[in-house]
Amino acid sequence: MCCVFFFLVKKEKMERGKYLALVGGGALLGSVSTFFLLRLLQSQKRGVSQCSKNVTADFNGVDGCTIARMKIDRVVNEDLLKDEIVSEQLTRNIQFFGFESQQKVTASYVVVIGLGGVGSHAASMLLRSGIGKLLLVDFDQVSLSSLNRHAVATRADVGISKAQCLEEHFSSIFPECQIVAKVLLYDSSTEEEILSGHPDFVLDCIDNIDTKVALLAACVRRGLKVLSATGAGARADPTRIRIADLRESTNDPLSRAVRHRLRKDYGIEGGIPVVFSLEKPKAKLLPFKGTSGEEENPSDYQIVPGFRVRIIPVLGTIPAIFGQFMASFVVTELAGVHVQTEPVVNFDMDHYHTLHQRLIEHEESLYGTSMEVQVDVEEVMYIVKELWHGRSAREQHVKDVGRGMWRSVNELMLVRWDRTKPASISNLILLKFKEVDEHESRTLEDIKENEPEFHSRVSAVLKRAELDFGL
Repeated sequence: MCCVFFFLVKKEKMERGKYLALVGGGALLGSVSTFFLLRLLQSQKRGVSQCSKNVTADFNGVDGCTIARMKIDRVVNEDLLKDEIVSEQLTRNIQFFGFESQQKVTASYVVVIGLGGVGSHAASMLLRSGIGKLLLVDFDQVSLSSLNRHAVATRADVGISKAQCLEEHFSSIFPECQIVAKVLLYDSSTEEEILSGHPDFVLDCIDNIDTKVALLAACVRRGLKVLSATGAGARADPTRIRIADLRESTNDPLSRAVRHRLRKDYGIEGGIPVVFSLEKPKAKLLPFKGTSGEEENPSDYQIVPGFRVRIIPVLGTIPAIFGQFMASFVVTELAGVHVQTEPVVNFDMDHYHTLHQRLIEHEESLYGTSMEVQVDVEEVMYIVKELWHGRSAREQHVKDVGRGMWRSVNELMLVRWDRTKPASISNLILLKFKEVDEHESRTLEDIKENEPEFHSRVSAVLKRAELDFGL
């Protein structure tokens, strides 16, 4: 009886072993087939790369390399969000913007030129935000020293072009995006190839002055929206990064040089938004040492004329934040969502105390009392900084920046817009001394009749104060 029992148990174990082996073999076979199927699908999606791992290109007139996935020439698919996987991947964006606004983003075409620490992060977040078509342009290759700030590059990518590196990584993040990667140096000979096709936005992430100036001038000439990044190196304070007009950027040698060249060579005064830092650089270009270890002339080692060989120390987080700023700005613009950026106003608290005291003294002089002054220093700071950007209400364009703005506070004061109402947060404008007497000698009806545009602009600004404070 025991033998029979032992035989049955042994037989059951053998049957179970066969069953497990069958299941295991099936699982292994399924895994292998799934692996090869996924590899096949990925290769079909990504197409055949026209660039080798160690691509070289002649940037003096000979075409560079283009890496593109299949069907890249088709129009951006405006119905892409109807795909369940895509809509789920972008669900947080859809919740933020709304379906129709996210459709505008998904139907957009953006060009990113310069794919280093700034450009790679900008391109990465544009992709993750659902941009439908991206053109990625850079002539350089991934280096070991760039891994401290590049968005996606790994050690395995060292030596390949930055454009190809991004294209390969991006295809696994959002394969529905149409990506064209060009190993090209931007100049007059490649302008048409890079800027044609009516892009909705161009991101300038170039750190060379000549190339940057030429690109920005071309975008202005072609009527293209462009956002430019200035110097991100040798800085460490992320709280001082701003987006503003090129005319307002301060403490940045690169933007100062670009501003000068644009004005001198092309007559362009401003109108170009830039990402910059108010922080003074904490280091300069390092001296160049050749193979001998001695300091040598950097120009003797240039591969591309005009591009620097010496390096500037870079904390990897700062260019990454520059790139994130750029992506956020572009995506919200494409979605039609207006974001009120923090104005660049270089006043300190002493200036706001001075303006508050001037207001009190003016009220006492004009009305015999300051009892109707209904603002404190903190509210004066809001009025001056947020509403009037540190400038007279009659100035529509930036003139004084940096130290010039500090000097300008000596001729500014707060006065009532409507003399029949108290000096409240929604009834104060900033004017120059020479403008105050004329303003206070006129009625609002007179201003509205003779200067309707000015009246409308000021009224809109003061209405914003009412909304901000729930008045």
